[in-house]
Amino acid sequence: MAENFHPQFNKVYFINSHTVLHILSGSGKIQVDFKNYGDWKSKAIYLEKGQYIKFLSDDFRVLKMEFPAQNVFKNHETRVLFKHLVSLGYINCDERTEGQNHLTASLLEDNVNEVLDVSLKQWYGQNPFNASRDEYRLIFDLKEIIDKEFANRITIQDLQKEVNSAVGHTRNLVKEKLGITIKNLLENKRITESKKKVAFTDLNIQEIAYEMGYKDPAYFNRIFKTNTGTSPIAYRSNFDFEKRDSFVEDLLHLLKKHHTSERSLAFYADKMNLSPKTFAQKTSSKMNDSFGRLVRHEIITTAKKLLWQGASVKEVSLYLKFEEPNHFSSFFKRYVGLSPTDFLLQKVQEKAPFL
Repeated sequence: MAENFHPQFNKVYFINSHTVLHILSGSGKIQVDFKNYGDWKSKAIYLEKGQYIKFLSDDFRVLKMEFPAQNVFKNHETRVLFKHLVSLGYINCDERTEGQNHLTASLLEDNVNEVLDVSLKQWYGQNPFNASRDEYRLIFDLKEIIDKEFANRITIQDLQKEVNSAVGHTRNLVKEKLGITIKNLLENKRITESKKKVAFTDLNIQEIAYEMGYKDPAYFNRIFKTNTGTSPIAYRSNFDFEKRDSFVEDLLHLLKKHHTSERSLAFYADKMNLSPKTFAQKTSSKMNDSFGRLVRHEIITTAKKLLWQGASVKEVSLYLKFEEPNHFSSFFKRYVGLSPTDFLLQKVQEKAPFL
């Protein structure tokens, strides 16, 4: 059944069944499995059991539907929606296509099978990795095995045998389509699940190491620190699952209030009564992001909103305290990939694709 809800800021929502979240509105970032994602307004995101999501802003409105297992597993191809390879599985709801309108209507009507069917058609239409159906089948066969066997210390050779494909073909296909190696896929899964055990359980680190398939806890500690920049014990404390520290809330509040005029790390460190070095380290450990990217996200979000509301490039530039409009345009294009003019043109075409 579809549920319209307003997520709490910075709360961890555990996904207990396959779920689609249609983000209707929101200006902040979301965090899924320790990765932060920006600009998720008007997107349908697909999550599988065992993942988690946090909303790093208090203005999100979300339409949520959970799928019974029998509906998900009846069609094996639905795994392309829920088994994420290098990023989240999503459908762009800004595209005003007939298929997308059908998806929204199906969500509102609680038509589970129809939602899955329409989602599959839309996902394959987007074709995010520019691959054929047979190529996707091989890649997701591999991902399923990794998700099932990652803690059993399965080797790359074992994986390629399991998918019944020539060694060189599988390796080259994954590298060409995903931009990463099979080894990367396997290691990413191990470290993500290790983070979950560290952050969300009270198991001791030795128990976690053994459960994740590591025979030597000391080696697990080294691998964990190499991937996260901190020890498992420090990571557990910094993640602060029980939210005893208001650092995240305080920082995001300051960014929303001051990002139009203040961009220096020293300014925010002073506001938080921390040294610049401590502030930078705490931001990285608490937010899984750098201070610079957080500031840029706020600036870009505000700029997009103002442009869409009809403000000129000069007006946006003045509001965000850029010295010259061309400085703002260069900044915007560098981080958005489009000039402000092209961004507006793209939005107009998405709203009226037949013009």
